[in-house]
Amino acid sequence: MSTDSWALSVDDQESTAKSIGKVRIKEAGDANIRQPDGSGDKSDEEEKEDRATQSLLNKLIRSNVVNNTNQVEVLQRDPNSPLYSVKTFEELRLKPQLLKGVYEMGFNRPSKIQENALPMMLAEPPQNLIAQSQSGTGKTAAFVLAMLSHVDPSLKWPQCLCISPTYELALQTGKVIEQMGKFYSEVKLAYAVRGHKMDRGVKIKEQIVIGTPGTVLDWCVKLKLIDPKKIKVFVLDEADVMIATQGHQDQSIRIQRMLPKGCQMLLFSATFEDSVWKFAERVVPDPNIIKLKREEETLDTIKQYYVLCNSKEDKFNALCNIYGAITIAQAMIFCHTRKTANWLAGQLSKEGHQVALLSGEMVVEQRAAVIERFRDGKEKVLITTNVCARGIDVEQVSVVINFDLPLDKDGNPDNETYLHRIGRTGRFGKRGLAVNMVDSQRSMEILKTYEKHFNKKIGRLDTDDLDEIEKIAN
Repeated sequence: MSTDSWALSVDDQESTAKSIGKVRIKEAGDANIRQPDGSGDKSDEEEKEDRATQSLLNKLIRSNVVNNTNQVEVLQRDPNSPLYSVKTFEELRLKPQLLKGVYEMGFNRPSKIQENALPMMLAEPPQNLIAQSQSGTGKTAAFVLAMLSHVDPSLKWPQCLCISPTYELALQTGKVIEQMGKFYSEVKLAYAVRGHKMDRGVKIKEQIVIGTPGTVLDWCVKLKLIDPKKIKVFVLDEADVMIATQGHQDQSIRIQRMLPKGCQMLLFSATFEDSVWKFAERVVPDPNIIKLKREEETLDTIKQYYVLCNSKEDKFNALCNIYGAITIAQAMIFCHTRKTANWLAGQLSKEGHQVALLSGEMVVEQRAAVIERFRDGKEKVLITTNVCARGIDVEQVSVVINFDLPLDKDGNPDNETYLHRIGRTGRFGKRGLAVNMVDSQRSMEILKTYEKHFNKKIGRLDTDDLDEIEKIAN
């Protein structure tokens, strides 16, 4: 199976560093750092990302499995069946060419979710699975390994079918299949995605098909390119994204109903609110269930302060005083509008700071490139609206500044966003610092709401007193 040169160290989070490297991002010091006219006043709530975009961004910015200490909860279909887990890939008795592909991808041992999921996925007779896992847990590699293991390369028709919510996410999964199957050249992959025109009645000879629900349904029903009765493994990835996309839920259920009774059903989702559970139960009969408990974000290692200001110029001066008094490895600064973020990036650049700017109208690959540069330390300050409050784990971030306090779309305090924002510091067991800029009676009330909700004291910081600023850094 062929592989692409830019699919490096892939797990669920495939790094696209080479393709991203070709995208030119305007430096914050550029004279033309402004947003297009008319978009500058858009609030971060208005540009909240749809789930598919956020999921793709997570895949692009994570180049390896996140080291996860969370507990895995396993609910078996048959409680009397012995519960197997594995600590090495050798225990799975994989085909040698697949084991070689796994090691070539940089996996030395199974991740938490792989330890428990792979024995179920590779069992005979096949077992159905519903699995909850966040970005970076290794679930894409797990179900790809299951598909490649169940394929009979001597049979020239589709045997494994994987559907993803979007074209881009399907391509990302395809990269993992191509890389893991690098030494298994007899197995071929077809993409059932937009733009891949096929003539009616021409039977597909590739053993694995990955695509989006609408195109896959067309290939099965209208064009009759796939015989669904011959499918042995059906994977539905990113179920929470799938049901958030109009039409995808019904199309997925129609595909599932055409599959044979013995077909193995595997469903994955990052979140499992009621609507996702109902969907999962309709698609996957008699499932085993694996949950990877979400890492609890905590404020215990983060010192929180507020600064009283009268204007955005006041806020900027306070920021400069903080930078002048303490050593900051890297900082993230959150603004409410693109216009403010733009202005602040320009001001900091004039002061000689290396600034990266993330903005809602950037395509997802551009955003990923900005985040990669920040993670590599090429810029020391990342200014953003709420676009990337989640999912960015940069070990060197020691300070988070709320230039504007987070609000929901109705202008009320947004506790979850506040937690996600200041949770970007104090990660990896280190102490962090969060500074909130307060410029009105209303923002003071909002700050008090956060203080009460999290039951954590937020102390006042006088940024005109350099000695005081130095103390908070110690």
